[in-house]
Amino acid sequence: MRKLLVLIFLVYGLSPGLFSQDTLKHIVVPGKIINGDTLPFVDMKNVVVFPEMDARSTKELMRYERLVYNVIRVYPYAKLAAVKLTEYKKKLESIPNDKDRKKFMKQAEKELEAQFGEQIKDLSFNQGKILIKLIYRQTGNSTFDIVRELRGSFNAFVWQTVARIFGYDLKTEYDPVGDDKAIERVVQMIDSGTI
Repeated sequence: MRKLLVLIFLVYGLSPGLFSQDTLKHIVVPGKIINGDTLPFVDMKNVVVFPEMDARSTKELMRYERLVYNVIRVYPYAKLAAVKLTEYKKKLESIPNDKDRKKFMKQAEKELEAQFGEQIKDLSFNQGKILIKLIYRQTGNSTFDIVRELRGSFNAFVWQTVARIFGYDLKTEYDPVGDDKAIERVVQMIDSGTI
């Protein structure tokens, strides 16, 4: 029993030497009854174990580290985009006519530009490409489809044309088991708190 309590203290980061035997008798922990025996129950977070990165050269390792940096930089924007998209869709459903919807979208666009415009403009070319993929990952729709839904087909066409001039493709999809496997690995590591 003492070993089990020591394990519980280690899990919670406490030192068992700080407590006397009398104190240990009075600590209340959640319990679970298994086969008629009451055992202390500690719910722990899931742990995802990632294999070491198989970098065959220093150049590959540097490329991976750069990818990690870029994903860490743009992932919060992709998550925010998903939240804002859901919020805007709900508000748009409650607006009765097209004129008011367009007015709402222009106002929302101005607010987003004021809040995040400079930060988004500071992203590198590769960070922009990763952001487009992560927006697809978070929303399930390509950036092109989102623009078409919120701003119309003509605006989506114009934005796609401008994006193509600068080397982007708003119709890019996310493939977590194929081309974007490394990005998915980094995102899972971020979500699990590993990095």
